Amino acid sequence: MDDDRDSPDDWRVTAGWWDTHGVWRDTDPATREALHRALGDPGGPPEVPNWFVTAGHSPEVWSPGIVELEDGGEVAVADRLPGDLPVGVHTLHSPGDHRTRVLVVPARSRRLPRTWGWALQVHSARSEGSWGVGDLADVHDIAERSAACGAGVLACSPTGDHVPGAIQPSPYSPSSRRFRSPVYLRVDEVDGAELAAEAVAVGMAAGRELDRNPLIDWTRTWTLKVDALAAIFDALGRPRVPELAEPALREHATFAALAEQHGGGRHRFPAEHRHPQLPGVAEFAGRQAERIAFWAWVQVQLDRQVARAGRRIALVGDLSVGVDPDGADAWRDQDLLAEGCRIGAPPDEFNQLGQDWGLPPYVPWRLREVGYAPWIETVRAALRHCGGLRIDHVVGLTRLYCIPPGHGPDRGAYVRQFGTELLDIACMEAARVGAALIGEDLGTVEEQFRTELRKRDVAGYRVGWFEEAPPEDWPGLGIGMLTTHDLPTIAGVWTGADEEDRLAAGLPADPGALAAFRERLADLSSAPDSDPVDRVAAAATGRLWRAGSDVVLVTPEDALGLTHRPNLPGTVTTHPNWRQTLPTLAWADGVPPGGHASGLRPPSG
Repeated sequence: MDDDRDSPDDWRVTAGWWDTHGVWRDTDPATREALHRALGDPGGPPEVPNWFVTAGHSPEVWSPGIVELEDGGEVAVADRLPGDLPVGVHTLHSPGDHRTRVLVVPARSRRLPRTWGWALQVHSARSEGSWGVGDLADVHDIAERSAACGAGVLACSPTGDHVPGAIQPSPYSPSSRRFRSPVYLRVDEVDGAELAAEAVAVGMAAGRELDRNPLIDWTRTWTLKVDALAAIFDALGRPRVPELAEPALREHATFAALAEQHGGGRHRFPAEHRHPQLPGVAEFAGRQAERIAFWAWVQVQLDRQVARAGRRIALVGDLSVGVDPDGADAWRDQDLLAEGCRIGAPPDEFNQLGQDWGLPPYVPWRLREVGYAPWIETVRAALRHCGGLRIDHVVGLTRLYCIPPGHGPDRGAYVRQFGTELLDIACMEAARVGAALIGEDLGTVEEQFRTELRKRDVAGYRVGWFEEAPPEDWPGLGIGMLTTHDLPTIAGVWTGADEEDRLAAGLPADPGALAAFRERLADLSSAPDSDPVDRVAAAATGRLWRAGSDVVLVTPEDALGLTHRPNLPGTVTTHPNWRQTLPTLAWADGVPPGGHASGLRPPSG
């Protein structure tokens, strides 16, 4: 619902919002004042303006000049920009030493062809070769087998990096969205592993022991893998890493070495290491050049294994809404963040106290002033070797619910972003590699922004638990699913186990939601109450295959009849979020064995 009342002030804080019941909620004056302090001086227009131009268009320029292309070439301009400027970020130089960023963006993004696939929590998909956590070799194996039986996509959870010494289990609170975590490496398949066979064998034996545990021990796996990787790097003679010439990788590797030395993230760093531009950081980098090279080498190995995993199927990456406030991206971009603020969600019927995700927001005008460079880098990195990218909480591109320092999640407010510009940049980066974009648009999304998504062919979500229309009537531009990682599984609803998990985790009883989900499941499956869960799941998923959506995704949790969802929102320590695993999978014929997987195959043709 759109309304003039939500127009932002000079700090881009809105006057209020419409809640999930259609009731207007005014922004609390104390919240507004606290956000003003945290966001800082709004300032004026950027020193170098950003000019967004649709590819193929030839708009007038205000004076003759030179367009410096992204690749270093130059194009003279008289009265109009050339209509054949390539997609990318260029610079228009005008008389008087005036500069303008020219961002050439596509009119729309590529759509995925009609297909099906798995929505996989990478960490959960352990195999006999894993070291306690599902890894990129497991992703490769699942991708190969799924592609062989006709799957067109494999949607994977985020694999962003962790802070050395302070491992966060949630893939949606990464230290970095630009780089990946070594926990996802298959260590015995990295370059030179055979040269450190003894160290790798020790790590492998301990890792296989971890596979016996029903829950993931993230920290132990991290330690085993990093120790073995360091032994391989040493056995290779501590090779030079040419990729260290890239500033982003060099800074990230430097952060990893600093965090390793100081035993945690940036807030544990001494004053001389708190900012990447301080002289003390340069001095540290000189002393620790070999360890920094090691961390860069690890990222090179990760990139190679991701590339291998996506050779036969379109991987769909997942871009989290933010980053760990103590992590590498926050260290690097700290001048652009609203320190002390956290992103979250207002109270609703599912989370009556609101949600605090603990992730710092970028200050909208500061991000704009630097030409959105961090956003460009982030999206570009997330799209590497992928055929598509899911943008988590896509409404965050146009507005973020921000909680100021000292406030609880029920006392936040929405801060407007430059939404269409962020969206156009995401389309620009996707166009560079021919990838599709998917916007996770569940919850309250303003219709105006939904229109912008549709205009650009950014696919949305249709989830069985919430849709009143039958799957056959779901629109084509979308992803059809029965559930997501934050919602109950089929077995959890049908058996009532999900409500038991909620109560055990200390959440309030919500029999109304359970009854609504069960009623919806009965409608989707046409199943009587007496039917066992395997029949219900097979029938509901069979209905899903007939959805009108471009892509139909099924979770392995539903294929295996598991009752526990990967994440129970509103809990941190009272539920094993992001630590649960699937049974050891062989993935023969592209579907998980056991359970009722055979009933979840898509119909032939």
